[in-house]
Amino acid sequence: MLTGLAVRAHVGPAEVAVQGLTLDSRQAKPGMVFFALRGAQTDGHQFIPKAVEQGASVVVCEQLPAAPAESTTYVQVADSAEAMAYMAAAFHGHPSRQLKLVGVTGTNGKTTCATVLHKLFRELGYHVGLLSTVQNQIDEQVIPATHTTPDAIRLNELLAQMVKAGCTHTFMEVSSHAVVQHRVTGLEFAGGVFTNLTHDHLDYHGTFDNYLKAKKGFFDSLGKKAFALTNADDKRGPVMLQNTAARRETYSLRGPATFRARLIENAVHGLHLDIDGRDVQFRLIGVFNAYNLLAVYGAAVLLGEDATEVLTVLSGLTSAPGRFEPILAPKTRITGIVDYAHTPDALENVLDTIADIRQPSQQVITVVGCGGNRDAAKRPIMANLACQGSSRVVLTSDNPRFEDPNEILQQMQAGVQVADLGKVLTIADRREAIKTAVALAQPGDIVLVAGKGHENYQEIKGVKNDFDDKKVLQEMFDLLGK
Repeated sequence: MLTGLAVRAHVGPAEVAVQGLTLDSRQAKPGMVFFALRGAQTDGHQFIPKAVEQGASVVVCEQLPAAPAESTTYVQVADSAEAMAYMAAAFHGHPSRQLKLVGVTGTNGKTTCATVLHKLFRELGYHVGLLSTVQNQIDEQVIPATHTTPDAIRLNELLAQMVKAGCTHTFMEVSSHAVVQHRVTGLEFAGGVFTNLTHDHLDYHGTFDNYLKAKKGFFDSLGKKAFALTNADDKRGPVMLQNTAARRETYSLRGPATFRARLIENAVHGLHLDIDGRDVQFRLIGVFNAYNLLAVYGAAVLLGEDATEVLTVLSGLTSAPGRFEPILAPKTRITGIVDYAHTPDALENVLDTIADIRQPSQQVITVVGCGGNRDAAKRPIMANLACQGSSRVVLTSDNPRFEDPNEILQQMQAGVQVADLGKVLTIADRREAIKTAVALAQPGDIVLVAGKGHENYQEIKGVKNDFDDKKVLQEMFDLLGK
């Protein structure tokens, strides 16, 4: 398991039978390797004594303890997270080498692209795995997801399960955190897809340049046999290809590219596109989904699938849960739209899409909040965007986490222009905010509930409380029908 690793020092028995891997000292036991990782909040090195006390046979760390236990093997490395990724891949028999693994990265569109690719290849007759923000899947078997990209141990474990289940392809979201934290290190990808890059996660990365480098790092790691498919219409798209060894491919709605599309119609019933000379109707709505569909199409063709068959199947597929998901109130004909939009760019895309498909008589009432303990700079921007694209706006709580919801809302309110003050309400209670938005709507209007999408909880002070925007919105619509 240590083959290829740069080991700085080694203390204790050299031959150890390894039965499992963990980064949680509480789960350590005889036969297991404990990895001491340095995190943003805690340093795993402080839990080495606990792991040893639990019986861990091996400790992988960046700094050896002053008094190593005689019965334990210690392996000192430069980066414990990197070592964990390589060792996890080796422990599980390098499952990524037995799959056609495709990673999708970018600020927006990752979940939709990965999910639609999973659906597409299932329809094409393959056994397929999915690793996404919404959920992980092995064919139809659903495995709950806790992170956009799992840690390296869990990730390789899931990939191994997919191989065992007979999967030939796996599609996964690759977050910027995952790249920096070496969660995808040691995996062999058949291809990588870049969607776009906008303002997000600066609370973690510090600067936009660091965020860009994290995304680019994924493409830099791709091998010569892989493909690198990038959005040529995003100004950061070409940057992703600068140092990659992979085959360089592009997609575009505006100019020359490997895969080209022309928007014919964007309507409430779906998109009408010309893709590489083929006229196709799709069920997905919005220009942003035109890019997602084009990325999925390009990736499928690069994986060896027939272009015509791919487009035929794609035309009948729906998007991921909580991504521009419509809910209709039959009696009043009010249209509700639930969307995960939690970045300025994503919110603007959703509002632009609604503007394209709505009738002049339809008002747009938007419910939006911003998450706590995340990038605060986007809060006033999102409030301003909501005002520019809506008739009425209800600012509310999202996942406040450990922040005061009212302080988050005050920061959002700072982005509201004087001329828009009359159209804005601030209601911290999210249920009440959605209820108020529905009450403000007239028959035929559109109510957008943005920010949480597929999430079925609201995180407050470390507790995930049951809360589902779709269920709450449906509940309010049902009340209208009585």
